[in-house]
Amino acid sequence: MTVAVESATARLPGERGRRPGPLQRLRRSWEKHWYAYAMIAPVVVVLGVLVGYPLVRGFYLTLTDANSLNSARTIGVNHIDATYTFIGLDNYRDILFGPTAYDRFWSHFVWTVVWTALCVLLHYTIGLGLALLLNRKMRGRTVYRLLLILPWAVPTFVTVFSWRVLLADSGALNQLLGHLHLPQPNWLEDTFWQRFAAVMVNTWCGVPFMMVSLLGGLQSIDTSLYEAAEMDGANAWQRFCHVTLPGLRSVSSTVVLLGVIWTFNQFNIIFLLFGQTSAPDAQILVTWAYRLGFGQQPRDYAQSAAYGVLLLSVLTVFTSVYFRWLKRNDQLAV
Repeated sequence: MTVAVESATARLPGERGRRPGPLQRLRRSWEKHWYAYAMIAPVVVVLGVLVGYPLVRGFYLTLTDANSLNSARTIGVNHIDATYTFIGLDNYRDILFGPTAYDRFWSHFVWTVVWTALCVLLHYTIGLGLALLLNRKMRGRTVYRLLLILPWAVPTFVTVFSWRVLLADSGALNQLLGHLHLPQPNWLEDTFWQRFAAVMVNTWCGVPFMMVSLLGGLQSIDTSLYEAAEMDGANAWQRFCHVTLPGLRSVSSTVVLLGVIWTFNQFNIIFLLFGQTSAPDAQILVTWAYRLGFGQQPRDYAQSAAYGVLLLSVLTVFTSVYFRWLKRNDQLAV
């Protein structure tokens, strides 16, 4: 106690309670953790080049009227300088509140939200059901796991093109429905069936990931919890609600968040199934942004980039709200 008092009184009056400044803290941190900074420097540089610069450049384009006619380009040996101008937030105003806002943005936004919710719900429920089946001891379980994971292992473009052949007017699926004397929908032409087909194909591709992730979560739950619940008289449904689902809370929260982000930006399935010109009502926001930027003439780079920024903003807001909701539920559970 005496030593502490003497050391405190030995300090100068101006130094008492003085906290190091940011530059001093940064220097101390560098001296202490220079090796860690050196290790992550290449990753930071790569991310800056591949992610940071395109993001900043894309946001800048949203503040201009850039398109394929006024952007810098080279034709033969002639170089034409860019002539687009700065217009501020006019692109966002036109997308959100312009005369064609509903047809170009809001209708696709509503469909994108519905598409994401349906697909993630189907991914999770079907994946959880299959994971529960595969978690049981049964003959040939390894073979079933390999078969059920195939849609995830096969490249997406192969899967989607196979489904496109099956869903054609004279495809195998319609032929089978015809033999059963059932209606043969226009899967790739009618708006309702286009959306139905998109959800079906995306569910086929996304269920294996959910199944594998939830199966790992099921295998990490302590079996003694089930034994204790069974001894207390809990039936199968009660064990599922009070042991399985709480045990999968951390895994479920992660895979659902990843599923929402991936499905909201699921470009491959919509584009490969319908192309960039057909099925305008089945296009989600990310494919519609691609269509504006690369599927029409003149190519509207500014509007396409604005769609990208809006997509990023929506997902950022959703992620923030989602984490707050999870944190609140965890606090209530405790």
